[in-house]
Amino acid sequence: MSERKLFTSESVTEGHPDKIADQISDAILDAILEGDPYARVACETVVNTGLAMIVGEISTETYVDIPRTVRETVKEIGYVDAKYGFDYKTMSVLTGIDEQSEDIAVGVNNAFETRESQGVSTGAGDQGLMFGYATNETKEFMPLPISLAHKISRRLTEVRKDNTISYLRPDGKSQVTVEYGENGQPKRVDTIVISTQHHENIPATEIYGDILKHVIQAVVPENLLDEETKYFINPTGRFVIGGPQGDAGLTGRKIIVDTYGGYARHGGGAFSGKDPTKVDRSAAYAARYIAKNIVASGAADKCEIQLAYAIGVSQPVSIAVDTFGTGKYNEEKITTVIRELFNLSPDGIIDMLNLRRPIYKQTASYGHFGRTDIDLPWERLDKVDALKDLLRNS
Repeated sequence: MSERKLFTSESVTEGHPDKIADQISDAILDAILEGDPYARVACETVVNTGLAMIVGEISTETYVDIPRTVRETVKEIGYVDAKYGFDYKTMSVLTGIDEQSEDIAVGVNNAFETRESQGVSTGAGDQGLMFGYATNETKEFMPLPISLAHKISRRLTEVRKDNTISYLRPDGKSQVTVEYGENGQPKRVDTIVISTQHHENIPATEIYGDILKHVIQAVVPENLLDEETKYFINPTGRFVIGGPQGDAGLTGRKIIVDTYGGYARHGGGAFSGKDPTKVDRSAAYAARYIAKNIVASGAADKCEIQLAYAIGVSQPVSIAVDTFGTGKYNEEKITTVIRELFNLSPDGIIDMLNLRRPIYKQTASYGHFGRTDIDLPWERLDKVDALKDLLRNS
């Protein structure tokens, strides 16, 4: 008997400490971009019991009340009572902000390619490599494990906020293990793990029944569940102390949750708190945009795009395509078409995806990719026809 192929991905709720930090960083970014679309922002947040500390490098022409932005974000998440160990009214907010380094700014303001000429173009804000991925195993072109994990985490927040399960608190996590068939397509859900913060004195059996009924069965398709599916709901038996009181949180510490749940490679750069001249963020969005349109065009069943940049240089130093043996065209041809159709300089990506806008806070929880609940430009399928034409005719 052959070994079953299982793959697991996790997600966390917006009340998880690391996600609180991501949302605060992106809320500050959005507030700055609202008043200054060309601002340079690298905003990091750390949260702990009763404390949020904001540090980083910001160069801008506008003013943002950072403590107010932090408190509003924490309130929206649901930390509204001091007994949680963290709440928007009594928490301390500390800031330590510098301007962007002049040595970095000189390369971003004018790229290597145009520095000796009369032209001006934006250089990459750092070196690095970024990946984008898409697969046709779900309608949102995402791997099923991370798709289901996000849906469960989002549902945990919904039933907390609408009082369907009134005793839940903001912190929570989900994990989904999917079994794949010999054809490489999802076959069934093997295991679901959920840990959710709750009020004291709620019996574990009540939590188990409510989560199974109102969360799992509400979002996981019935045909993927069977008698062999295993459920671990609050397996420690108690989750009262949570949020920043239970664990410190830090911006950029949930990069696998933010992307593809480990199903695709990751370049290591985080997203939240970074303006779009930072290719860690904007080029990862562009790579997803390309991969998704390639799969939607029928050119491949799976596609991973790697982009790599040098600091202060506009054009990527490399583009790599991997279709995992599912491509209808060879990868060299697909790469050539990508270079022809997509301008992958920082300016080109920013213009293509209209990124100088306050759209980032909404991405800071439940994933940056595969979102069907919000309109994100890198999720659009507006390059499918152009890809088909170029691949057929080039």
